Amino acid sequence: MNYPRALQNLINKLAHLPGVGPKTAERYAFYLLRKNENELEELANSITNLKKEEKICHQCLALAESDPCDICADPNRTSDILCIVENIQDLIAIEQTGQYKGKYFVLGGLISMIDKIGPQDLNISALNLKIKNDKIKEIIIALNFTLEGETTSLYLQKLFKNKIKISRLAKGLPAGSDLEYADSNTLKSALQYRSEIK
Repeated sequence: MNYPRALQNLINKLAHLPGVGPKTAERYAFYLLRKNENELEELANSITNLKKEEKICHQCLALAESDPCDICADPNRTSDILCIVENIQDLIAIEQTGQYKGKYFVLGGLISMIDKIGPQDLNISALNLKIKNDKIKEIIIALNFTLEGETTSLYLQKLFKNKIKISRLAKGLPAGSDLEYADSNTLKSALQYRSEIK
């Protein structure tokens, strides 16, 4: 005997989520089945509105509630230092340390030969333009210490070498780690003891 079509369809959809296998998808589906209609409707609306209400800040290219985002619109932030991150999760992780008072720029991914993602697939041309137009004095490369993160960092170093001061997060971030999972003390230390790249 098979599950009813609607239930099986939900299991199949949930199984496409990252880190969710068929058994976990099945557990999620049965959990949702026990919820009342109002709760399910709220969840469905949240998912539907995710794309409808999504805005991209034209200055830093981060997901935001407004354009420009709160960080880019804040006149008290240092405007000539730019922290380059892969995504909004990494931006939030660094912002929560309370250590960094400059602006951000979201690359929108990392260079990956395996996934056939090259520099042209990232926001690098917009970054180049921002550095020129906003008279940026220093960029902080805040990318994950993975193969893709290192490849992207090297590319950015070559691109901006001898044009601008370049530094990287340091101390306390182990190789192969993701920024979004690092604790705030580790990130504070990495920002504080960043090293200039020459």
